Amino acid sequence: MSSEVKETNYQIIGMTCAACATRIEKGLNKMDGVKEANVNLALEKSTIKYDPTLVSEEDFQKKIKGLGYDVVKEKKEFNITGMTCAACATRIEKGLNKLEGVKKAAVNLALESATVEYNPSLISTQEIVKRVEKLGYKAISKEEKEDNEDYRQKEIKKQQGKFIFSLILSLPLLWAMVSHFTFTSFIYLPDALMNPWVQLVLATPVQFFIGKQFYVGAYKALRNKSANMDVLVALGTSAAYFYSLYLTIASIGSHAHMVSLYYETSAILITLILLGKLFEAKAKGRSSEAIKKLMGLQAKTAIVIRDGVEKELPLEEVQVGDLVYIKPGEKVPVDGEIIEGQSAIDESMLTGESVPIDKTIGDLVIGATINKNGFLKIKAKKVGRDTALSQIIKVVEEAQGSKAPIQRLADQISGIFVPIVVGIAIVTFLIWYIWISPGDFAEALEKLIAVLVIACPCALGLATPTSIMAGSGRAAEFGILFKGGEHLEKTHLIDTVILDKTGTVTNGTPKLTDVILHEDFEELEFLSLIGSAENQSEHPLAQAIVQGIKEKNIGLKEVKEFEAIPGYGVRAIVDNRRILIGTRRLMTKEHIDIETALPTMESLENTGKTAMLVSIDGIYIGIVAVADTIKETSIEAIQRLKDLNINVVMITGDNKRTAEAIGKQVKIEHVIAEVLPEGKAEEVKKLQKEGKKVAMVGDGINDAPALAVADIGMALGTGTDVAMEAADITLISGDLNTIADAIIMSKKTIRNIKQNLFWAFAYNVVGIPIAAIGLLAPWLAGAAMAFSSVSVVINALRLQRIKL
Repeated sequence: MSSEVKETNYQIIGMTCAACATRIEKGLNKMDGVKEANVNLALEKSTIKYDPTLVSEEDFQKKIKGLGYDVVKEKKEFNITGMTCAACATRIEKGLNKLEGVKKAAVNLALESATVEYNPSLISTQEIVKRVEKLGYKAISKEEKEDNEDYRQKEIKKQQGKFIFSLILSLPLLWAMVSHFTFTSFIYLPDALMNPWVQLVLATPVQFFIGKQFYVGAYKALRNKSANMDVLVALGTSAAYFYSLYLTIASIGSHAHMVSLYYETSAILITLILLGKLFEAKAKGRSSEAIKKLMGLQAKTAIVIRDGVEKELPLEEVQVGDLVYIKPGEKVPVDGEIIEGQSAIDESMLTGESVPIDKTIGDLVIGATINKNGFLKIKAKKVGRDTALSQIIKVVEEAQGSKAPIQRLADQISGIFVPIVVGIAIVTFLIWYIWISPGDFAEALEKLIAVLVIACPCALGLATPTSIMAGSGRAAEFGILFKGGEHLEKTHLIDTVILDKTGTVTNGTPKLTDVILHEDFEELEFLSLIGSAENQSEHPLAQAIVQGIKEKNIGLKEVKEFEAIPGYGVRAIVDNRRILIGTRRLMTKEHIDIETALPTMESLENTGKTAMLVSIDGIYIGIVAVADTIKETSIEAIQRLKDLNINVVMITGDNKRTAEAIGKQVKIEHVIAEVLPEGKAEEVKKLQKEGKKVAMVGDGINDAPALAVADIGMALGTGTDVAMEAADITLISGDLNTIADAIIMSKKTIRNIKQNLFWAFAYNVVGIPIAAIGLLAPWLAGAAMAFSSVSVVINALRLQRIKL
């Protein structure tokens, strides 16, 4: 029997291009026990599914380090209270070291502190604190929780420093080079800058101190029998530098001309590549804005009642079962149930619905929503990673970290691209050296450098993940959660949408729609009598009638006798009057004349309503009708799908007449009725056999099989957890308009990816021949290569401004 498959994540540092990501991915996938490993260059993150009986977390970290990269770890200090002896410290230390994601924990009894080194992708400070509390002690973080992007900010500052230093040393070399052009002859050039030894002094720190990262990266890549962008940069700049060094040494005792030297080529190339990397890092940081925005919605603190005392605690310290006070205007800190008070809650961040929702005792409230006008006391039900917002963040992170099929193709191309480019560069050198400019080593070398530099495949590696990140992040802001990049890609192919009726097209709860009086009977009295009778019944239709009457502020009367007659209706005595409510059969059985009511009843039933006849004291008085009402946005949403040339089908277990009546109201021509839950999946398969790409939209447990079978399953966030688990996309608000929004977002993201891939390929396909025939100077090639990556990322970021 196979053991359970676990999943782990690591933030990886040291990757420079798609080839790095591919190499780590291949290395991890070759390990025993690894089921699947994905590495995302844009997110700098790996996701690994593995068998814990065959391979461990430690093995993954060693493998990543062995490949020449490193895993982001955080170190935090905690104040520990409650320890009395060395045994306490040992107990806490052992307990923390057993936690998944904790690399090393050390507890100091004298200082009453614990230092924990951990993987922030696997465990939070809150979970560390909880483990200490479970062991019987108290832990408080010595500092606020660091943003998990801190390491990226430090890296950007480091790169900025390197770039400025490199720029200062490279500018004099660039000045010397530019002054050689005829159109720049007016520029004054100090004689010192013409001296090869001065140029050597300026170029050497750039080549070996600033450029060290490229040599290290190239060495690690070659050691692992692969090649990446660093190999190309190291080869190109080294060729220029060492050839110039050779000429400098050869010039001793003779008059060397600066024209023959290429120090400025290597220095300017490295400077430009650093500038490109700097822009790229900043842009990549912006492409995770959606996650940051979602995280920013959370409250930072909560007012909690502990030991009868009101305390303001950091959000991380709130526990399930805590009583939390929420004042008007404050954010709801955690998911919980109202036990005191009533208010209107602004849930727009979660549902997109701008109108605040009235909440009272017994209702659930969601963390990060806003309490508008009333004081609330809630009991915490879900905290930390279990809250609805945290789950949404997790889904978005997973979607951004997963790979779309189109990206795998780009990764494969990147993997074989570098060796091919090196081959092309060598051939270019030989052609120039042997045929075009026989014996002119400098000329041939310049062309080799230009080819090596223009061909760096960074843009190719960033083309897809940056678009997936920006697209899925923007979609999340509209309440559309794609569970993975592959679903974001597949959605644009959808040509048929199947809508479940109850709870999807309709509200899912019956409502009182019609009150028709036959006799000259006062409506207020009529509704009070039938409301009182039906209030004794547990039937959903009875409850709908009672709710509708209560909403009209009509008081109910005392009921002396009540009898529910299964399949017929109810019989009751209210206010000394005999009340019958039910079907034709009930009235016929009780010998009540209903001939005049039948045309009206049939008319109501033909529109999908459930009509019930009412008699008082043996005389037919009127009809009440109940129906599952159509959502306000259904008609508009279905029309939008049709405008996208999508075939819309409605499916339901209801009877054909009711289903067709609803279909008619929302203008759906293709209605499939009286389908059992398991039959829904079969209907999806039938359409798939006809060659259709099918999206199933549902909200209930009975929709789960069909959601799983469909090409794309879309679950409404207002539905059941089972439906959302089976689906590929969750539509948080329950508004059917988000179906069209999801498809449009997918189409725009795929278009963006194709644009990125086109430009990434175009830079290389066009640039390599231009460099090979001598029309592209190495420094220009460096600029074009650096900005190709930046342009791809900037194009992807346009997705964050899309309006649906």
